[in-house]
Amino acid sequence: MVILSLNCGSSSAKYQVYDWDNKDVLAVGVVERIGLEYSTIEHKATGKEEFTDKFSCPTHTEAVELIIKMITDPKYGVIKDVSEIGAVGHRVLHGGELFKKSALVTDEVVEQLKTVIPLGPLHMPANIGGIVAARKVMPNVPHAIVVDTAWHQTMPAEAYMYAVPYEWYEKYNVRRYGFHGTSHLYCAKRAALLLGKENKDTNVIICHIGNGASVCAVKNGVCIDTSMGLTPLEGLVMGTRSGDMDPAIMPYIMQHTGLSAKEMDTALNKKSGLLGICGMSDRRDVANAAAQGNQKAQLAVDMECHRIKKYIGAYAALLGRVDAVVFTAGVGEMSTLIRKGSVSGLESFGICLDEHKNDICLCRNAEFEISKDDSPVKIFVIPTDEELVMTEDAFALMNGTYDVHTNFHYSFEDASYVNKARARGLVKNLEKKPELADIIAKPKRK
Repeated sequence: MVILSLNCGSSSAKYQVYDWDNKDVLAVGVVERIGLEYSTIEHKATGKEEFTDKFSCPTHTEAVELIIKMITDPKYGVIKDVSEIGAVGHRVLHGGELFKKSALVTDEVVEQLKTVIPLGPLHMPANIGGIVAARKVMPNVPHAIVVDTAWHQTMPAEAYMYAVPYEWYEKYNVRRYGFHGTSHLYCAKRAALLLGKENKDTNVIICHIGNGASVCAVKNGVCIDTSMGLTPLEGLVMGTRSGDMDPAIMPYIMQHTGLSAKEMDTALNKKSGLLGICGMSDRRDVANAAAQGNQKAQLAVDMECHRIKKYIGAYAALLGRVDAVVFTAGVGEMSTLIRKGSVSGLESFGICLDEHKNDICLCRNAEFEISKDDSPVKIFVIPTDEELVMTEDAFALMNGTYDVHTNFHYSFEDASYVNKARARGLVKNLEKKPELADIIAKPKRK
């Protein structure tokens, strides 16, 4: 039996096929440019030739049909028939206050998700469209939603409420929700394993740094605060998002430029962040430009690191005791520059980076410890695996064994857990860079 995970964006549909019996990834891929003149698909199946081509996908229904066609293709596919799919897990951006954990999809759930669209107007229509499309193509397969905001539902009111008129919360659900929940869940539980602690005894600060980025404070195994808010705009300096700013900037600029509310929203979400400062959003481009003396690029790097460091310090104060700082997601896993800048000067907090370990840690196929050997607070680089969380939630919901994460045990919480795809990749990484073996973090809890 296989589990299919789907992550549908406004014009894309990412997917993964997971062999539940053998605990291995069979295929991954993405359909892009949905709704445009032509769509593209990139399909990678383990042990097979990579496939790319162009097709017509006017809607997500055609995209899902294309995905099913690819994974059952005699040459490039990994299963013979759609009947081998035991469940489908769908990533959903926003659950509002309706969904505190993952749930099986019903007609009622779809209608409930539609009421949350105002809280995530850029993502929710596509998420819902993907669910509707997949249920149409696979009507006899159980479907599950895995909600980004669910992990953060343990925040206390003093953390999730805004100091605005209380009726805004009562009438319009204005509060902090947080995002990247599946990533934070995975990393929190992996960090506890690496520390040799039970989840309930673990305090960690997780820095999920990608094009979108957020920091999460985890106390006794649950989220108590996070940097993103009502939407994914708040918090850190991101690729194209502003993060924290004085709200008065908006009416000020609107009065001077005539920008509409929609145009201002676009400016803050798509034209700000690193892109707004230096004209580039890819951290690799920004780092290269900074190294070549581009002052705006250097400013962008400094601003991003400053903001991350500020959140780490604030969350250290909230936690009282910090066991580890975790870096994850594309930038957190692969940018030595951002990691170094984000913890530099935090030695008084017990957070002591080993620069050599950090410099050689450029690998996404293992978990690494990059703190000094005597650092009171460990610094881990943990490649996230949101798809595995989606897969396990979907299977458990189908099987009737699922529960909220504090009462549920994931396979990756076991010391014996191995990501087979990453293990294969690590062998090749070690052949090219043997010194990586010295910084691999190993589970200390059995």
